[in-house]
Amino acid sequence: MQQVRSAERLGGAHTSVPRIPEQMEALVKYAEPGATLQTVPVPPIGPTDTLIRVMAASICGTDLHIYRWDQWAQHRVHPPMVFGHEFCGEVVAAGSEATRIGVGAYVSAETHIACGACYECLHGLQHICKRVEIIGVDRPGAFAQYVAVPERNLWPTDRRFPPEIATIQEPMGNAVHSALAAPIAGATVAIFGAGPIGLFTVPIARATGAARIFTVEPAPFRRQLATRMGSDVVIDPGSENVVSRLLEETEGEGVDVVLEMSGNPGAIGQAFSALRHGGHVSMLGIPSRPVEVDLADGVIFKGATIHGISGRRIWDTWYQTRGFLESGMDLSPIITHVLPLHQFETAFDLVASGQSGKVVLLPNAS
Repeated sequence: MQQVRSAERLGGAHTSVPRIPEQMEALVKYAEPGATLQTVPVPPIGPTDTLIRVMAASICGTDLHIYRWDQWAQHRVHPPMVFGHEFCGEVVAAGSEATRIGVGAYVSAETHIACGACYECLHGLQHICKRVEIIGVDRPGAFAQYVAVPERNLWPTDRRFPPEIATIQEPMGNAVHSALAAPIAGATVAIFGAGPIGLFTVPIARATGAARIFTVEPAPFRRQLATRMGSDVVIDPGSENVVSRLLEETEGEGVDVVLEMSGNPGAIGQAFSALRHGGHVSMLGIPSRPVEVDLADGVIFKGATIHGISGRRIWDTWYQTRGFLESGMDLSPIITHVLPLHQFETAFDLVASGQSGKVVLLPNAS
């Protein structure tokens, strides 16, 4: 039998960590729109794994794709599956070979589990591992009271950061990766999409030295958040000509850097049209279907540089993210709703409506 170290076996040092039950509540995805809250077994762990009692799990755009069961989700996710991949919590059990991070530790996690053996992994590119497994996409996730995670993927977190902040380190890392992939210092920066990750990029771009920041977003609530986070100009694509406005704001040159965070086909086309010659584009938003792009005028003749952003560089981006947070960057205005797990339908409606920033679920809330 696999030896497992758990809180209840360790006695007084970790008596504050709850006893581990056999069953838990979890949000399960089936092959249809929506999800089901049900009782499932607490996940088992192997010798190099840890079991995390989830304190907070935030909703990502990828989760919305899965919840809606769009074309991308249908081709990637194999239900039934507990989904959700942004989380923080406490280690409550560890396999016999998981000895680096102790039971009782407060952690977040890198949820891209790299194989460690492919060409990309062996060349320091674990974030684009060809055989990657993503927690909550390819294996059971964190919209649950407990989640199993390889110890090597844990990210110890200072307890001065409350769960609603600790859980957003992974999506904040996406924003850090997107922004720092381009030459931001002294640049004009256009952010397409003011969902939570787009909103995170506003103070990140500011702290990195952007000259001016423009945010393109159709939802009034999120445009207001973008202004609050420091965007110089916010543009409503429903009432303004986005490309004309960005050219006007940049004296006809176009923007130096585009951070495409929406995945919206129309926004992607506008982004390339508004880019200056020699500009840089970081693309993080996931379209729900293939997108047609004017490569000739938008990319080739402009000599544009395009970065595809997948996750976070492991562990470079995590250290950069920690640095921004420890320097005092305040992202709390972006966290607009904190709800118990059983209110997941309300939570996903909020995310889909655009009337929210980051929505956080509490799987173990009483």
